[in-house]
Amino acid sequence: MSIGSVLSARRKALGLSQNALVARLEQEDIQVTKQAVSKWETDRVTPNAEQFLALCKILRIQDVLGEFLNQPGDVFSGLNRLGRERVREYAALLRKSAQFRQPLREEPPRPLRMLPLYELAVSAGTGQFLDGENYEMVECGVEVPEGSNFGVRVAGDSMEPRFHNGQTIWVRQQRTLMSGEIGIFLYDGEAYLKELVLADGAARLHSLNPKYRDIVVSSTLPLRVLGKVLS
Repeated sequence: MSIGSVLSARRKALGLSQNALVARLEQEDIQVTKQAVSKWETDRVTPNAEQFLALCKILRIQDVLGEFLNQPGDVFSGLNRLGRERVREYAALLRKSAQFRQPLREEPPRPLRMLPLYELAVSAGTGQFLDGENYEMVECGVEVPEGSNFGVRVAGDSMEPRFHNGQTIWVRQQRTLMSGEIGIFLYDGEAYLKELVLADGAARLHSLNPKYRDIVVSSTLPLRVLGKVLS
């Protein structure tokens, strides 16, 4: 079937007169006359890409290529150069239209991961030691940030209001931190959840809760970074 015969058949199937189609096109900001519609339907004139897209919308033509090029194989088969250019022009407009654009595929769910969660909580108050072997493996989904290597439970309130007693936090294992970053530290045999502050050639483990004093790191005791807190 030709483009004109398809347009004519679809218009009549919907019970639209040519005048009614002209009125509907005006609602789509397409200004044409009844004579133009007649010329389209008799294949004397081919609608431009913008007109064609509006016609497909009004006439409820969803499968555009299947409706107008009802043949297997190459959609350009049997078309001359002008016809091929028109198909490309139509296709470009169809891709821009929400009505005809294929919806984006949803991102596949991230697979569950198994990460160690330490039973002996990191102290956010008293500096309770983090036992490297006392943990359980737990399933983690999208709620756990990418890059996390392990989780720990907070004990104490020295990092209030951001971190709370009993809260599980997720950590990326790394050996260094920048000043102002929050991490898990091992210092003087105890593990801490603190903010690292580097200033005036010295390091401090800072508590967000003003009730607690900062821990000034001594140059005679090693400070080990266990990881950066991601959540």
